[in-house]
Amino acid sequence: MAETLFFNALRAAIDEEMARDSAVMVMGEDVGHYGGSYKVTKDLYKKYGDLRVLDTPIAENSFTGMAVGAAMTGLRPIIEGMNMGFLLLAFNQISNNAGMLRYTSGGNFTIPLVIRGPGGVGRQLGAEHSQRLEAYFQAVPGLKIVACSTPHNAKGLLKSAIRDENPVLFFEHVLLYNLKEDLPDEEYLLPLDKAEIVRPGKDVTVLTYSRMRHHCTQAMKTLTDKGSACDPEIIDLISLKPLDLETIGASIKKTHKVIIVEECMRTGGIGAELVASINDNFFDELDAPVLRMSSQDIPTPYNGKLEYLTIIQPPQIAEAIEKMVAGKL
Repeated sequence: MAETLFFNALRAAIDEEMARDSAVMVMGEDVGHYGGSYKVTKDLYKKYGDLRVLDTPIAENSFTGMAVGAAMTGLRPIIEGMNMGFLLLAFNQISNNAGMLRYTSGGNFTIPLVIRGPGGVGRQLGAEHSQRLEAYFQAVPGLKIVACSTPHNAKGLLKSAIRDENPVLFFEHVLLYNLKEDLPDEEYLLPLDKAEIVRPGKDVTVLTYSRMRHHCTQAMKTLTDKGSACDPEIIDLISLKPLDLETIGASIKKTHKVIIVEECMRTGGIGAELVASINDNFFDELDAPVLRMSSQDIPTPYNGKLEYLTIIQPPQIAEAIEKMVAGKL
């Protein structure tokens, strides 16, 4: 076991897969000689050359289209978005091309493409750099959507995403890059379609993902410190498309109560899809309406105090868990 930073876990995943398969390549803005905005590709160009770690112009639609074409002809591109919000410029290439070409070509082409990079609300990055694109792409057919949350799952999930034959949107949170965790020395892969039970419990199911996983565990620590008897089950969704309804359903059948904690906006967010899926599949198991805790439906303010107020925080989660368990919601 070796203690590894989050961004180095991602770098190790890319390095291992590039060494394993010569078809794997990286492209994006400043991914080569600069090493990426968060150093996920640092020095890889020295090992694999400038054509396999390709610095591109500032033209997201162009290099995303190029990556789709490269995937169609046998390569396995990894696109790094300097900030995931910038990839809105490539929405057409991701949705109409990457997501649909396997279908519209009658299966003649596969699109083994990973689109990864930093997203979420950072610290005073402003509205345009605080995007949560998972909900934007949720309705696009043909895409897999994954949100990593720890160094361990970041590495295992990214390796699996690179080997997958479908386009995978791989979301990393900008505030998690300096997390540390002991990682196994031996190779491991993690499934792209499975949720992780972070904390088993019996009183209420808390569904979350990405940075909010850590907010939920902080909320649990607050409850423990104050002597609360609440026993929530915390589940990190990881797979945002498709949802792991098997794991979600098994938990709901045990707790009969659900709280969704997300950094996404409330309107049209991942939580909205979760509520619909829960009501469709497990409505009779619920003893109370599902509670959604989501970000405010406004552009994220630059002001630090206002930014803090737009996002769900651990004290709010702890209070909601207590009220839900006590039947006061």
